[in-house]
Amino acid sequence: MTPLEKLKSLKLELPTPPKAIAAYIPAKSSDKLIFTSGQLPMKDGKLKFTGKLGKEVDLEMGKECAKIACLNGLSAISGVLGGLDRISKIIKIGVYVASTPEFTDHHLVANSASELLVNIWGNLGNHARFAIGVPSLPLDAPVELEIIAEIR
Repeated sequence: MTPLEKLKSLKLELPTPPKAIAAYIPAKSSDKLIFTSGQLPMKDGKLKFTGKLGKEVDLEMGKECAKIACLNGLSAISGVLGGLDRISKIIKIGVYVASTPEFTDHHLVANSASELLVNIWGNLGNHARFAIGVPSLPLDAPVELEIIAEIR
């Protein structure tokens, strides 16, 4: 199955490639790698949720944010490469979680994005990762996610 067929089987679809909201581009390739800029959980041009994990945003909402941000990252990659078929494997993702000092489940928020990538690419979707709590993110987003992938 192609990555898009996998997404469809998961009842998901790739959103329209995100537009930059500042002075950057959503993704850039270099030789055999492609890097995304930090992707927010934007859906239809708006943040799905706002606030911090541990306060306005609960764990399930945070997981949904990570999945949406991951889909936006894949869409940014697709926009540069002309599709996802040129991705040979996922190398690393970085997940920033805006959270209260008491919130300690950053890894669980990030798992929803990690699991999505493995569901799409199988073992080739396994990746290195960091999940880190931060005091705030752009536009009061709860999650920001970046992807590094290898190109065929």
